[in-house]
Amino acid sequence: MSSFNPIYLLADSQLLFWKHNDTLFLRSLLKFVDAAEPSAAYIGAANGDQEVFYEIFVAAMEGIGIQHCHMIRADFSDADRQKLEAADVILLAGGDVKTGWDVFVETGIKEIVQRRYSEGAVLIGVSAGAVQLGTCAMQTDARGKDYVLDTFQILPFIVDVHAEQTDWRNLKKTLTLREGFEQGIGIPTGAGVVYHPDHTVEPVRYDLAEFTCKEGQLTHGLICPKTGQAEAPLH
Repeated sequence: MSSFNPIYLLADSQLLFWKHNDTLFLRSLLKFVDAAEPSAAYIGAANGDQEVFYEIFVAAMEGIGIQHCHMIRADFSDADRQKLEAADVILLAGGDVKTGWDVFVETGIKEIVQRRYSEGAVLIGVSAGAVQLGTCAMQTDARGKDYVLDTFQILPFIVDVHAEQTDWRNLKKTLTLREGFEQGIGIPTGAGVVYHPDHTVEPVRYDLAEFTCKEGQLTHGLICPKTGQAEAPLH
């Protein structure tokens, strides 16, 4: 039985602690969690399981009342597997997209995340984690040649993060490397997206860059937060 919940995409860790109208933004995910004592799993493979980033995650979860947190390490022990399979909230951390993705594929984390999402777990992708939840990411091989790495494809578009200073150069290049019709969302520094089960893209805090590519023709627009929810970006 499938019971999809929204997916939270964050350009960085700012929104883990951001408040709107004196309420933590992250608290909104609790309405999608049925457990009386929910548990949250942190997957840090993309950053080499650095404890400092896990501690940030724990602080964010405690801020919204989730006390049961678990770090899922790249060696993926049986205990880690049990915790991930039971998690109500799963966060994919930032770091290197391919480093994390290789671990997901090799250990079976990929399939468990996909299954838990279909069973109703709330997914949070931060930076590289947000990119991994999209359709693909551009990588460069040892010879310096660009190629496209397929990722979770839970989201129906390509995701890029905090690349506004380069005018989303890599995102646009990735779109043109793919054949057919492709969509891409650029999430600027400090911003986020809530992707709803009805395929609505809800921008959080700042405008999102939206790109489409059809038959090699690239178009660009903005997706803006609702009136009263946006902030002026810092420059």
